[in-house]
Amino acid sequence: MSSEQSAKRRVLLKLSGDCFSGSSPSGLDAEAISAIADELADAAEAGVEVAVVVGGGNIIRGSSLARRIGVIKPTTADYMGMLATVVNALALQDAVEREGVETRVLTAIRMEEVAEPYIRRRAARHLEKGRVVILAAGIGSPCVTTDTAAALRAVELGASMLLKATRVDGVYSDDPERNPHAVRYEHVTYEQVLQQRLSVMDATAISMAREHQLPILVFSFRRPGNIRRALLGERIGTLVSEGELEPAAELS
Repeated sequence: MSSEQSAKRRVLLKLSGDCFSGSSPSGLDAEAISAIADELADAAEAGVEVAVVVGGGNIIRGSSLARRIGVIKPTTADYMGMLATVVNALALQDAVEREGVETRVLTAIRMEEVAEPYIRRRAARHLEKGRVVILAAGIGSPCVTTDTAAALRAVELGASMLLKATRVDGVYSDDPERNPHAVRYEHVTYEQVLQQRLSVMDATAISMAREHQLPILVFSFRRPGNIRRALLGERIGTLVSEGELEPAAELS
């Protein structure tokens, strides 16, 4: 990698399946996908190297499918969830390319007819060429969340930060959708997330980020422009890194 390439901002964005369904509880929403694509394209055109890990909960949530349909084994349900992420990845790919930005979909489960297999060096090379790299199918193994997949891929690809787009605007002391008195934090440490069991990402993902000193920015995808702001380095939502926990003075 040249010195010019190494100086570029490289980030990994984790998009949950909820990002793809818009105001509906499930499925694909063209307006929501187009809005995400527009913001990704803006960041890529500004020179940000963008990798995206997509979830599939808008189609199938593997963790709950086996419980709901008793004849399906948990591992099978997990694989079905991985395939759902590929559906989202392909939809996002077409939407981003409609904005005039090259993309590549790489999957941890081989399916060469629709996507490239995930190879770290290949993914890194695509990023260096300015392509938006969309990563699907988790890590290709059951019992591993897409949060953990996002942390792993961010470390592998040398991302400077992991961005997690969620339904809420940061990390709270309690679930803000149930507790109106929950306090939002501007900054929280990895240790505090683990000890207080704050809703950020699963413990494996947080532990991996802590081990590799990978900062995590948690923000809401529901506010228009937030994905673009996060990709371009604006401080919004809640930062998870080393340091002291502080309540936010005001909401982002």
